[in-house]
Amino acid sequence: MKALILSGGKGTRLRPITHTGAKQLIPVGNKPILFYGVEAIRDAGITDVGIVVGDTEPEIRAALGDGSALGIKTTYIRQEAPLGLAHAVKVSRDFMRDDSFVMYLGDNLILDGITPLVREFERDRPNSQILLAHVPNPQDFGVAELDGSRVKRLTEKPKEPKSDLALVGVYMFDSNIFEAVNKIKPSFRNELEITDAIQWLIDHDKNVNCHIISGWWKDTGKLEDMLEANRMVLSRAKRLLRGTLDGTTRTEGEVIVGAGTTIENSILRGPLIVGERCVIKNSYIGPFTSIYDEVTIRNSEIEHSIVLERCVIQDIPVRIEASLIGKEVRIQRSQLKPTAYRFMVGDSSLVDVL
Repeated sequence: MKALILSGGKGTRLRPITHTGAKQLIPVGNKPILFYGVEAIRDAGITDVGIVVGDTEPEIRAALGDGSALGIKTTYIRQEAPLGLAHAVKVSRDFMRDDSFVMYLGDNLILDGITPLVREFERDRPNSQILLAHVPNPQDFGVAELDGSRVKRLTEKPKEPKSDLALVGVYMFDSNIFEAVNKIKPSFRNELEITDAIQWLIDHDKNVNCHIISGWWKDTGKLEDMLEANRMVLSRAKRLLRGTLDGTTRTEGEVIVGAGTTIENSILRGPLIVGERCVIKNSYIGPFTSIYDEVTIRNSEIEHSIVLERCVIQDIPVRIEASLIGKEVRIQRSQLKPTAYRFMVGDSSLVDVL
C-alpha cells in the first residue's frame, strides 16, 4: 500500500496564524500536527507517501524533506488550487498507479493511530473503507447514513443531517476510486467532493466498508479543536526535565522542559511542555500548555494555550488562557502614559479584553 497526505488548503478558520504558515505545521504538544499523521502511516507499515501540496509547498517541503528523518519516502504532488479532496486524489494518479492507498488529511489527529484499521482493510479487501465517528455537530462534516452496517448515503456538510456519524479524515481506497473521481461533477462549492466519489462507488455496487472509531479523533481546523488536540496529546506526557530549574521553581505533575531552557522562581503545573532555549522567570505555566522553542515569559501566567517560537510575554497582570499565540509575537504591559490599550493586530484576529 501507499499513502496520500493532504497538506494543501488555506486554513481560513485559523487565521491570522495561517496567513503566514501552513495549518498542518502548527505544533500540538510541540510537534507539527502533520507529523502525527506521518507517524501513524509509518507505524502501519506504509513508507511510500505522496504529499499533496498547494501554496505552502515550500514550508511543507522544509519540514518533511525526503521523509527519511521520519522513516518514510516522500513524493510531492502539486494541487494547483484547493479544488476538493477528490481532486487531490485525481492529481495523485501517476503516483498511485494501481496501488491501494490510505488518504490522510494532514490537519487531522487520531490519537491511537490507524494500524488496526489498515490491517482490517488489507484483510477484507473492500474497494473503500471509511472511518466514522459520532459528533455533536455533524452539519460541519461529511455525514454517513447507514442501513444496518451498510453505508447507504454520504452527504457533504448537510443543513439537516440524517445522522451524527461524521467522516473522519482518513480513507482507504483501491484503484476504483480513480474512475469515481473522474465521473463526478464539482459541487456548489466548485470542489470535487470525496463524499460524492465514495457515493459513486456505492451507487455502482462497489464494496464500501465503514468502521466507527471509538478512540479520540479531532479535525484541528478551528482554535478550540487545536487546543483540545493539544490537551489530549499532553495528557499522555511523561515527566522529563532537560533544562535548568532553580531552587525556587516548583514543578507539579507531568512536566517536560527542553534542553537549554532556564526557569527561575516559577510554578510549572503539568501536563505541559516547554521547548528548548526558553527563559521563564517569576511566572506560572499551567496545565495543557505547549510552549515552543526560544520563548521568553516573565512575570506572567498562562495555561491551556499554545505558544509558538520566539514569542515574548512579559508583565501581563492577568492570566492568559485558551490562546494560540503565533511566531515572534510580543505581548507586554505598557508603562506609557496616558494609560490605554495599544494593538497591532492582523486580519481575522480575535482580541478579548477585560
